[in-house]
Parts: sequence; structure tokens; C-alpha cells
Amino acid sequence: MYHLILCFITSFLVTYIAIPSIITVARVKKLTDEPEERRAHRKSVPTLGGIAIFSGVIFSIILWTPFQVFGNLQYILCAMVILFLIGAKDDIIPLDPYKKMTGQVFAACILVFKANIRITSLYGLLGINDIPGWLSILLSIFTILVIINAMNLIDGVNALCASVGIIICVTLGFWFKAVDQTVFAIIAAALVGALVAFMKFNLSPAKIFMGDTGSMLVGVICSILAISFIELNKTGVDPQYRISAPPAIAVSVLFIPLFDTIRVFTLRLIRGVSPFIADRQHMHHLLLDLGLTHLQVTSILIMLNTIIIIIAFNLQFLGNITLVWIILCIGILFTLSLGFLKKRSWRANRLSQ
Repeated sequence: MYHLILCFITSFLVTYIAIPSIITVARVKKLTDEPEERRAHRKSVPTLGGIAIFSGVIFSIILWTPFQVFGNLQYILCAMVILFLIGAKDDIIPLDPYKKMTGQVFAACILVFKANIRITSLYGLLGINDIPGWLSILLSIFTILVIINAMNLIDGVNALCASVGIIICVTLGFWFKAVDQTVFAIIAAALVGALVAFMKFNLSPAKIFMGDTGSMLVGVICSILAISFIELNKTGVDPQYRISAPPAIAVSVLFIPLFDTIRVFTLRLIRGVSPFIADRQHMHHLLLDLGLTHLQVTSILIMLNTIIIIIAFNLQFLGNITLVWIILCIGILFTLSLGFLKKRSWRANRLSQ
């Protein structure tokens, strides 16, 4: 346990110490995010917070991971470095989306082929259990890419992406510690430490954003933890810690980024536009349009995610399919409520004019 505590503290301190210098350099070199119509901020803010998060996470993992359990961690670190380089380039000089996706696919392939971060069973979802090797590879790469980009998409209000990352890492990190999976527990602890330090500078009024560098790092670590969580429940852990519906639990832990991404893409397709064209239909945009502050928006979404995690853990005996439907229905009801409140607010403002 002391490894995890030291890992958290080290990552926190490295990130906390690095951020003020990064803010200074970013302002001097004008490496800032400028306000525009879709942005939720109204002034220029440095976007290189991900560099500090990456530094804290990598330094802490390398320093405190016991050598005898290092295992495939080298490949995980390689994937992190690739995403760091892509994100840093994109934060400084916007990168072509196809080049960005190519880099993400390369990192995902390293995780799947070298680190063996792979989904090999659907646990009865769609009536399928074990899946063939080629499908396992494709599904694993797709899942990693979805989670990476889902984290990037929710990074629209202060502290939201960091808070979601903390919830995911704390929830899964404690489970990994309980089943004696030291490497994954250390990775989770390192990211939590870095994100807690980052939030000190990201809470409104934000002094720095994590940018693509940070959101992609959070995304890839969360994808690694989620897939490993699903797989370890299949390959065998102590019965007292075994989860009966691991895919559904993983979905509940990743609820905010996954549901919001699926919802927004579906709405865009229904309207007949490309799912990759940005708009203001994300859940955090709907809450902002109700007049809530960044902190209030983040608090509401984190509370929702926490409630869904608690429900999922307590109802896991229902099985994956039923539990996923329950989670989906909660999400739909929540967003329908937001839409209703937004319309009522619009009508009230119109009548008062």
C-alpha cells in the first residue's frame, strides 16, 4: 500500500510544481486557447497542462513500480509517450485529424499487440461469450480509441475531465489493489495524484487547461484500466472480489464520457450531419445553457456518475444486458430532463422580454 501512497504524492508534487512554470512559458510564447462561440471561457488560457500531468504520471510510475512486477508496463509507457507527442503537437500547432487518429491507432496497436490489453469475451452480451482473436484485436483497438476520444470530447468545462478521470482511477484502482494487480493500481494512483494537482489550477477561473495532451493521456489510462478490469474478472481473481457483470460495471464507471459521446454522435446523425462536426449538444453545454457555473456543471455530472456506479455495483446480479439498459435509461432520462428545463428557461426568457 505504501507504494501507492508514495506514487500519489510524487505525481502530485511533480505536477503541482511544474504547472506554474508551464503557465509562464505558455503566456510568454502565446500558447493559449482563445475564446470563441463554442468555448465556455471568455479569456485566453494556456493549454499545456497535459505536459505537467504527463510528467507527474510517468515520473511517479517509473520511480515506484517494483521492478519484479514491471511486466508489460514498458509497452504501456510507450503508448503514453506516443499520445503525449501527438497531443503536445496538437496543442501548440493544430494537427490534421487523420494524422492524429493515425497516431492514436498506433498507440492502441502497441497496447493490444505488445501489452496484451485486450477484450477476449463479451460475457454473454448479444449472446456472445469468447470471441475469435481477430475480432478481439479489432474490438480492443476500437474500444481504446473510443475512450481516448470520449475523454477529449468531455473536456469542455473546468475540472470535468480531471474529475471523471479521478473517479475512474479511484474506483478501479482500489479494485486492482484488492486483487493484487500492483502495476494497474500504481498507474491509477499516479494519474489521480497528477489530476488532483492539476485541478488546483483548473478550477474556475481556470489558469490552465489540460489540452489534448492531458485528455488523451487520461483517456488511454482509463481505457487500459477498464479493459484490464474486464479481462481480469474472466481469467480469475479471488472469488470475494470477482464482479459478476464486469462490462456493465466498466460502462457505469465510464458513464459520462461514453454516454455523452454516443448521445451526441447519434443526435448529429439524426440531423443528417457528420458526427465529427462540433456543436453545443454535449451534456455540459446543456447545463451551461441553464445558467450554471463550471463548478456546478462538473459537480452535477460527477454526482450523476457516482450514483450510477453505486447502482451498478449493487445491481450487478441482474447481469450485463439488464444493467446496461438500466444505465442507458438513467442517462436518457437525465438528458431529457435537461432538454425540458432548457426549453422552459428559453420560454420564460422570451416572455420576460
